[in-house]
Amino acid sequence: MSTIETLLDEAGRTFADEAGIALEDKPAPLYRLLVLTVLLSSRIQAELGTAACRELVDAGMGTPEGMRDASWQDRVDALGRAHFRRQDEQTATALGEGAQLVLDEWGGDLRRMRKAADGDVGELRGFLTAVPRVGPVGTDIFLREVQAVWPEFRPHLDARALAGAGKLGLPTDPATLAEQVSGDDLARLAAALVRADRSADLRHDVEERS
Repeated sequence: MSTIETLLDEAGRTFADEAGIALEDKPAPLYRLLVLTVLLSSRIQAELGTAACRELVDAGMGTPEGMRDASWQDRVDALGRAHFRRQDEQTATALGEGAQLVLDEWGGDLRRMRKAADGDVGELRGFLTAVPRVGPVGTDIFLREVQAVWPEFRPHLDARALAGAGKLGLPTDPATLAEQVSGDDLARLAAALVRADRSADLRHDVEERS
């Protein structure tokens, strides 16, 4: 197999999927992706962020209404069950404030954000960074994942993904790299490349199998 085929086979699972989000262009899964984005923006291990997202959803906080109506302590407790203890109190506050913003600005439906951005990645970044604790890192996380269902934002292969590509000897030009897979596989490729950037063991396994 080629390097990319092997990489996708080894690590081609989106972070949304890892968090139990069946990503579709529908309000609830898109909101859950935003929650995951907030969690992963804390620069914790991805496994903790995805586990925390699962806990929040399981506790009824998988919609902006559910997140807003949950108590602050409910959010802290859900994060604690996932061992997400880095800045958990601030994160719990930010999640509540972010849910209220999604309801106030977008009627609880991020498809309205998509429509307002009208394919302009800069506009979308601006909307996303209005969400508490979502900065440049967070917008890249969201864009890497949402390109699976919002194809007008393809390809999104950010600096972290391209760093992984470089370490595997793959093209580091986004357009050239994107040509190596179908559009529907771009989100999986981006996630796999991020994992490759972080893990020397994964890179070794891919190189051994390719």
